[in-house]
Amino acid sequence: MKKNYILALFLGAFLGISAQETEVIWQRDIKSSTQDFLSQVTTTIDGQYLISGSSIQTGKTTTSNLPSVTSKQNNGYDYHLIKLNQQGEEVWEKYFSGQNHDFLSATVATQEGGFLLSGTSFSGKNGDKKDDSKGGSDIWLIRLNEFGDELWQKTIGGASDEEARVVIQTTDLGFFVAGNVQNSAKGYGAKDIIVIKLDKDGKVLSEQIFGGKGLDEVEKMIPTKDGGALLGAYSRSGIGGSKKTENYGEGDYYIIKLDKNNKVQWEKSYGRTGDDHLRTMALTSSGYVIGGESRSPISGNKKVGTPEGTDLWLIALDENGNEQFQKSYTFGNRDVLMGMSVINQSQEQREKNKENTTGILLGGYTQAEGRIENDDEKFWMLYLDQNGNEQWRKHVEGQSHKKEERLSDIKLNRDGSIILAGTSAEELGKENWKIVKLGDKQIDQLIEKQDIKIYPNPVSDYAYVEIGYNFSEAEILLYDMSGRQLQNLKTKNKVTKINTQPLIQGAYLITIKTDTGKTANAKLIKK
Repeated sequence: MKKNYILALFLGAFLGISAQETEVIWQRDIKSSTQDFLSQVTTTIDGQYLISGSSIQTGKTTTSNLPSVTSKQNNGYDYHLIKLNQQGEEVWEKYFSGQNHDFLSATVATQEGGFLLSGTSFSGKNGDKKDDSKGGSDIWLIRLNEFGDELWQKTIGGASDEEARVVIQTTDLGFFVAGNVQNSAKGYGAKDIIVIKLDKDGKVLSEQIFGGKGLDEVEKMIPTKDGGALLGAYSRSGIGGSKKTENYGEGDYYIIKLDKNNKVQWEKSYGRTGDDHLRTMALTSSGYVIGGESRSPISGNKKVGTPEGTDLWLIALDENGNEQFQKSYTFGNRDVLMGMSVINQSQEQREKNKENTTGILLGGYTQAEGRIENDDEKFWMLYLDQNGNEQWRKHVEGQSHKKEERLSDIKLNRDGSIILAGTSAEELGKENWKIVKLGDKQIDQLIEKQDIKIYPNPVSDYAYVEIGYNFSEAEILLYDMSGRQLQNLKTKNKVTKINTQPLIQGAYLITIKTDTGKTANAKLIKK
């Protein structure tokens, strides 16, 4: 967890915002007596939330799979997961542990409703870990169903030290896992990037190492429309090794487009004399937008910037890597970009404007340079149009740092709500997880809303019915085309999962009725 992600927003700073703009929908405090690290919040396809990180289980023992070992106290970190429903109530909690430290770095919600966990393991075969250590630290993958039950697991590594950073699911339902590797015989520099392609059952299809003769670290990866991936990294390497783009300064944005077979299609580097650190990326209708922090002045291939301090630097590329625009934004001395979401137009707008992307929402915080002072931080949101032009910005003022606060992740949900996840403690070493769900009227106006939405559609096994109305309770009815009722479900959730496996191929009608008197219909196609 990065050292300076310190915010007092979890202590009620959001409550100080005008109720006409932003409101706290719910907040959940997950207590702990140890130093717990929260890495990510993952939104599921049905609008629930998986909170993932690493924790120490006090008083827990693990039993070795080896007959010569009976049991041994595990004092290391374990994978820690808590699933919350749409109301923020706990659905289940799981730990996965070996005998030594196991750090959970990234999680992806799968299209089938489960999860793939990717982390760094220092454990051999012991407890929940079924494979021997490959040497040093390894990448430990665990595939779960929606109830948190293990489907399969895989340990990937060699004699070198591998660490997991990001994981995505691709259009073929397989996965890309990316991390960093040190001291590899196949490597090029002090630290390189490792990318592994797996099928849906965990079989390794390919493994590639990327980097120059210096330091290269992966920061982000997103799936692309063609089944490949876009990899975003921080690079201090020049041309050499596998890297074909030059180094411009202390550190640069390093972007690699991979095809579905894990082969490089193109790569780009952006930067200048100072330190430029890529943080996040997003898919747009015409390509990609890449964002991070920059300390470089305007020169070289950096066309925008501020004369001092740190600014936010956004670069938009088309699908072939050609630059569309660059933009720079500043809030103060040090601006840290935490998350980015692309907001799409409605079907009517797309037909009229021939565009899909309507805007880009950024979230992060500003911190004064040097020693941290009370009240020197602000959480911010910045909304841009599809060309990167600022439309509006808003701040949340920090409060006095009476407790240790760290913001780890921010997500914009399909319904326009925002999830913030981080840790809070009276003192270091006793962190609690804090999850806050916010509603913002200005963001709510940007989100396309439909009375009823069904996805995927056509469907094979399970479909999700999303209701656009506000309600306390609703009824979902499924009819065949002759009008015969086949299913009747009661729900309090905006998104509800329905089982279509018993249905034969053909067309069906979904009808929703809410306790507010609203009704809507939509056609469902069974493949």
